Amino acid sequence: MSGIASFFGWLNDALLKMTWLNELVGALVENVFGLSLDGRPGASVQFFIYDTIKIFVLLSTLILIISYVQSFFPPERTRKILGRFSGVWANALGALLGTITPFCSCSSIPLFIGFTSAGLPIGVTFSFLISSPLVDLASVILLASIFNWKIAIAYVVVGLVLAVIGGSVISAFKLERFVEPFVYGTHLADADLPELAARDRLAFAWQAVVDIVKKVWPYVLAGVGIGAIIHGWIPESFISAVLGDRNPFSVVVATLVGVPMYADIFGTLPIAEALVAKGVGIGTVLAFMMAVTALSLPSLIMLKKVVKTPLLATFFGVVVAGILVIGYAFNAFGGWFV
Repeated sequence: MSGIASFFGWLNDALLKMTWLNELVGALVENVFGLSLDGRPGASVQFFIYDTIKIFVLLSTLILIISYVQSFFPPERTRKILGRFSGVWANALGALLGTITPFCSCSSIPLFIGFTSAGLPIGVTFSFLISSPLVDLASVILLASIFNWKIAIAYVVVGLVLAVIGGSVISAFKLERFVEPFVYGTHLADADLPELAARDRLAFAWQAVVDIVKKVWPYVLAGVGIGAIIHGWIPESFISAVLGDRNPFSVVVATLVGVPMYADIFGTLPIAEALVAKGVGIGTVLAFMMAVTALSLPSLIMLKKVVKTPLLATFFGVVVAGILVIGYAFNAFGGWFV
């Protein structure tokens, strides 16, 4: 049994964490660039090169696989599947379907409009809207590559729970009247879609890789750059004072800092990695990631164009409350995830 565990541990380190790549980049930084890994410049350069390569390799591979699966669930087919369910089960299915759509918060809003106009309950569409940018299958692998499988799976579970609860609360408050009238006049095509051949699905998946990488690469590089600065230049004492366990408002601060930013989970992971290395609690880090991905200011501005203030405020309040609860809970039980 220990042999199997050792094998999977090696596989995890080799394929996901890519420890060999980290060592290779370290040798490059020392022998070619002439920088010591114990110094701030060398540590920052190693972090930047290693994380950039690792994230783009994993991201491209995972998006190819996930988009191939997603080719079986175009918007109209997804709407028909969701339309067969009601109540909390519909919210749960909406949240689950959000996990196979690798969209940022802004990219999810057109689908939200389409689903709402097609007659789906807004609670279901909000469960989708929360889940889609917050949790996707690629995030599980990337979180495991940086942290561990316990944290990765726990993040996905609490993200789905938050999406289901958020959608259920909005359903219970019956806030349909606060959706802008024009939304109900925007329809998805009702035509039956032709079945795609395997070659077409592969082409669709590859195009998704190209489109998504084109869209996210600036945010990934920005995230890796910020992570490299935190990793090499910002003293641990300062990070600990602002976001450490000794600050009872660390989760609140992380959430407030995250909301004005705009990135997807791939851009926030390098920052999260650097913060955890500096001793920041995992709950505080996850609160930051969730605030950036689910509540970015640009997405809230876009959402305000399609819903009225009471509905937007309810959505924002429910998600913020959920993020704070999740953040403090993870910090309280963080030892279990190490």
